[in-house]
Amino acid sequence: MIGYVTLGSNDIPKAAEFYDALLALQGATRIIEDEHFIAWSPDPKSPAVSIIKPFDGNEASVGNGTMVALIFKGTEQVDAFHAKALELGGTDEGAPGPRGSGGFYAAYFRDLDGNKLCAFCFTDAS
Repeated sequence: MIGYVTLGSNDIPKAAEFYDALLALQGATRIIEDEHFIAWSPDPKSPAVSIIKPFDGNEASVGNGTMVALIFKGTEQVDAFHAKALELGGTDEGAPGPRGSGGFYAAYFRDLDGNKLCAFCFTDAS
């Protein structure tokens, strides 16, 4: 259903460096890019995460209540992704751990522009 999500950035080169290193943990590389837009995906036919300098010329801003959630196969991957985001200069918005019921395990952080992301997986809920 989702083709790609776009996060605004005011510093494309800095954001690109952050996402090159972070999304590599999911096997994603740049699939489309120009001076104002870059998209990463494990392959061009899979959903992508992208950054963009806003087309209208105004500063990028963070949407209150907006978040991008990326799915992983296990808790170790969620933990590693969250740790890498913080290592790259992201800020913690919720350490890795179980959330609610149903085996939902998640970690939250903000990127260098303040966009909120979540890394999550489902564990055995037993």
